[in-house]
Order: sequence, then structure tokens, then C-alpha cells
Amino acid sequence: MFSLYKSLYTPNKGSITCLPMALSITFHALTSLLLFHVSLVSTATHTPHHHTSHSSNHLQKAYRALQAWKKVIYSDPKNLTGDWIGPSVCSYTGIFCAPSPSDQNTLVVAGIDLNHGDIAGFLPEPIGLLSDLALIHLNSNRFCGILPRSLSQLSLLYELDLSNNRFVGPFPDVVLSLPSLKYLDLRYNEFEGPLPPKLFSNPLDAIFVNNNRLTSLIPRDFTGTTASVVVFANNDFSGCLPPTIAHFADTLEELLLINSSLSGCLPPEVGYLYKLRVLDMSYNSLVGPVPYSLAGLGHLELLNLDHNMFTGAVPLGVCVLPSLQNLTVSDNYFSEEEGTCRNLTSRGIVFDDSNNCLPDKPHQRSHKVCEDVLDHPVDCYDHECSAVAPQASPFAAGPSLAPASAPAYT
Repeated sequence: MFSLYKSLYTPNKGSITCLPMALSITFHALTSLLLFHVSLVSTATHTPHHHTSHSSNHLQKAYRALQAWKKVIYSDPKNLTGDWIGPSVCSYTGIFCAPSPSDQNTLVVAGIDLNHGDIAGFLPEPIGLLSDLALIHLNSNRFCGILPRSLSQLSLLYELDLSNNRFVGPFPDVVLSLPSLKYLDLRYNEFEGPLPPKLFSNPLDAIFVNNNRLTSLIPRDFTGTTASVVVFANNDFSGCLPPTIAHFADTLEELLLINSSLSGCLPPEVGYLYKLRVLDMSYNSLVGPVPYSLAGLGHLELLNLDHNMFTGAVPLGVCVLPSLQNLTVSDNYFSEEEGTCRNLTSRGIVFDDSNNCLPDKPHQRSHKVCEDVLDHPVDCYDHECSAVAPQASPFAAGPSLAPASAPAYT
């Protein structure tokens, strides 16, 4: 089950099913909603429709937009845009038409899917003329530059997947002006700087910003958030995970902060995220004991605390979670395992507690290394979170993630 979740970070060329389990369920729901708009897509492009003059206006604007885009495509090794000729845009490869949700007699361009096209170019300003789009899928291409401000005109856009391209610049706040957007995937690009707090006040269901060059603190204002999946992994954030993460409690099912330069103690408010199924905090510099509040995560299936600097006991409340299937606490400084934590594998739970300070357990740290850390325990009640990331913890570097392509979901 969790090989699906792991593949989010180590995607294979051409993979189209690499999604976390909970997320795959989410996208079945998303797809159903999109089909309401993009209904009869295949027949719309091949069977005659009674086109009104209004339909012609929409398709004429789409023609101008797509021709402007084609002029700034510099490499198309699969010749996907080779048939982008003439005004019949509904017959273009990767372009999908459907009746407008507001007028079934009006045919519009409702979707663009050029996933895995290896196309090089950029997105021109006239792309804003495609105002009927419900989805844009550009996963695994070589599009570069900054996103045009005209994207703000795509008021019906529901899914935006720009993952595994070469987009640059600060976080593209133009995406925050899209009122219908639910799925935002900016993975594997070159966006840099801080995340805008407004990202979490938009009604998004899934937020993927992993594997960019994002820095600064994780925003503290999560008021109004609706996301069920949030992936911050493999950026260069600093400081602590804010206690306001609890504002995600009613929606969040998957939180992944792998290799995000986090420090300080894990706030007990993480235990308020009662819908969580996946929590991965591995490859950071988190310290102190694991908060016992995690015992309230009754739906949690996977917990990964690997490669941090946690101390104290592996809490019994975590080990007896009713849905737990995979627990990784390796490469920390735990010195005790409470109750059934000592023998989780007997319950069929995948468990790794290697390279800690556990007496009578194999594959542990040396007494000297453990002593240097355990003689200076961290009191999380008095521990102040630093706004600057500390020196790297004494572990191997985080997972190497430089994929040939990010996974698509269509």
C-alpha cells in the first residue's frame, strides 16, 4: 500500500498510477466532477454538434490562444502539436472539447492534456483566452519561464498540473486568483522564496509544492484551509512546524514534510489532525520527545519519523493505533519502547527502530554517541523555535529525488 505513497517521491518514467492511496480516492472524486464539465469529450471531438455563433466565438478565441502558444514551442520531439493547424481546435492532439456547463449548445475547449510530451517552450499571455478550461495537465515537459498573469482569467480551472517542468521565479501567486481551483501540482520545478499565506486560505483539496527551491518559514496562518493532501517535501524551509497546523484538522489526510529543513519540537497540535492517514516528517532536525497526543490519530496508517533527533520513549499510544500499518522511527535517539512497541512486527506492522539508543536491541548507535545526546535532553515546554534552520543533523543527506518525470494521474 505505501509503495504507492513512496512513489510520489521516486517516480518512474511513464508512471501514471503513482499516487498515495487516499489521494487516489480523492482524484476519482475529482475526475467525476470534471466529467460533468468535460462530459462526452471523446464524442465532442468526433461527432457533429449544433454550434451556435456563441460556440464559434469561444473556439475562435481558443484558436488564437493555441496558435500563439504553438509559436513559442521550440521543441516537440513527439510532434504532439504537429496537427495544431487550422481552426478545428477540437481535433488538435491534447485538446479536449465539451459542451459548456452553462449552455449545452456551446462547444468549448474544456481541457488540455500534454502530459509526458517532453515539449520545450513557455506559456504565452494569450493562454488567458482559454477561459473555459477546467483542467491543464502539463506534467513532465520542459516548459520554462514564469507563469503568465493571464492565467487569472481561467475562472473555471479545477485542476492545474505543471509538475516536472522548468518554471522559475517566486511562488506564482496568479494561481491563487483562480476561484474554481481544487488541485494544484507544482512539484519538481524551480520556484523559490516563501510560500504565500493565502495558499492555505484558498479552497484547495490538494497542494503539491515539493521539490522546488522554496525557503523561509512555513506560514503560520492556516485559517480557512480545506486541503486533504499537503506535500511540502524537499524544500529548504526553516524553523518549526507551527501549532496552527491544527487548523487542518477537519480535512487533512496526508501531510508530508520530508527533508524540509524543519527544526524544533513536534507540536502536540499535530495530534489534533484526527483524519490523518499518512504523516511523514523524516529527514529533518526535529528534537525532543514525540508528543503523546499522536495517540489520538485513530486513522493513521503510516508514521515516518526517520532521520531526526527525537529522544525519550516511543509512545505506547502510537504503537496501539488501530489503523497503524507502518511505523518508522529509525535514525533517532530513542532510548525506550513502551509496551507493545517492543514487538510490533508480531502484529503484522512494518516497524523499523534501528540506529537508536535502545538497550538490548540490535543495530543501535554506540554508547558514546547516545550519551552525548541523551545527557542534554530537550524540554519542549521551554524550547524556543528558531527562525533559522540549525546545522544539519548528524545523519546522511535526505533522499535523493531527481526524477526523470513526476507521476501523472491521468
